[in-house]
Amino acid sequence: MENRKNFFHLHLISDSTGETLISAGRAAAVQFSHSSPIEHVYPLIRNKRQMASVLEAIDREPGIVLYTVVDQDLAAIIDEGCARLGVPSVNVLEPVIGTFQTYLGPLARRRVGAQYRMNAEYFARIEALNYAMDHDDGQMADDYDRADVVLVGISRTSKTPTCIYLANRGIKAANIPIVPGVPLPSALLAATKPLIVGLIATSDRISQVRGHRELGHGQGFDPGDYTDRASIVEELKYARMLCARHNWPLIDVTRRSIEETAAAIVALRQKLR
Repeated sequence: MENRKNFFHLHLISDSTGETLISAGRAAAVQFSHSSPIEHVYPLIRNKRQMASVLEAIDREPGIVLYTVVDQDLAAIIDEGCARLGVPSVNVLEPVIGTFQTYLGPLARRRVGAQYRMNAEYFARIEALNYAMDHDDGQMADDYDRADVVLVGISRTSKTPTCIYLANRGIKAANIPIVPGVPLPSALLAATKPLIVGLIATSDRISQVRGHRELGHGQGFDPGDYTDRASIVEELKYARMLCARHNWPLIDVTRRSIEETAAAIVALRQKLR
């Protein structure tokens, strides 16, 4: 029974995702090393019916209530309900907004869930980065219809760094190597959602980059035709033919930075929508 005193219920109510509130609650709770919170998170609470359900949950397991709700009518319901239940409640945003008002003047209007757009963009980037890493170099070739962009090209055409850059803009990008004699995944050919783009470069440029990569390998590495210009020319010819057959646009990355290549892909997406 004594150990039960080491835990308390922490109710976190938000009209947005609740991420900011969770961070604030944990930052405060960690100061009390003798007690640990049992978190109850209620995101996207924006009407009285939802609030009534939340107050019922608090009544069942009383504890500390923190909230970030900018609608003043809903905030009043929380305060009144918590007072009735005998539990403490704090509007985490209100002291901050009050300080801003003191310095900047009155609010033009209260924006419910105004921070949600930022959080949504952040999580979109994280999801896109995870997708890019999971689908790098032809891996997990079974769900390309989840991608926004799929890059195809022979080795050393900057497919991976371009995918990572796109992911940082919230664009899910996969990449697949083009290897003569190796068929492309059937899931790619069947995909209808993503923009599929071929990346190419001059044979001299690719040979140079591959040569640098060859230097990074230890003894026993056999480059074979990897850096041979004649072989690279054939690889590029095959890649061009493949993209032409499927009507996939080509981007020459020889003199482009990663940022410029990504910008060209974004422009293609907007043009083809």
